[in-house]
Amino acid sequence: MRRPRRASLRRALQLGAALPALAALTGCGPGRDQFAPACPIARPLPEAEHLLRYRNSGRAGGPGPADLVLDGTVIGAGGKCRRGDKKGSLAATLRVQMQLTRGPAAPASGIDVPYFVAVAQGKRVLSKQVFATHIAFPADQPRVQFTSAPIAITLPVASNESGAAYTIWVGFQLTPGEFAAEGAR
Repeated sequence: MRRPRRASLRRALQLGAALPALAALTGCGPGRDQFAPACPIARPLPEAEHLLRYRNSGRAGGPGPADLVLDGTVIGAGGKCRRGDKKGSLAATLRVQMQLTRGPAAPASGIDVPYFVAVAQGKRVLSKQVFATHIAFPADQPRVQFTSAPIAITLPVASNESGAAYTIWVGFQLTPGEFAAEGAR
């Protein structure tokens, strides 16, 4: 009977020691034949992705360029999702990105900018939450980009309805006058 060579024996022992570590790693991702959950699409709502905010000038003919307080655009929304902590749920985390330009009538202390995140299924809005952030412009920068803190959203899912069944809409929380002006553009 032939004795195993030392190098072969050493290699077999190293492989044997590595197998438990590899087995432990397999529990980190989805199981066999499973995929990561489908995420909802997040996008700016076209009617609310742009904001022109003016001070109330009371002038005949409406506000002029000197009355502009803020010009803002929602430039994107993105995030990630994972299976929720409870069965039948999907946990999504979203960040909203905006570009904001200070107008000549902006106060030196900064501007409060309200924005919303709404979850819809088809044309039906299921929930909406309004957030506000205070933007203080540096003295030498009339334009800033803002990214929100992570916003957590939990969605119900089932075997016949994944996260892809939802749309997450983001936009500025417009006043009725701002909404009317945006629709007239």
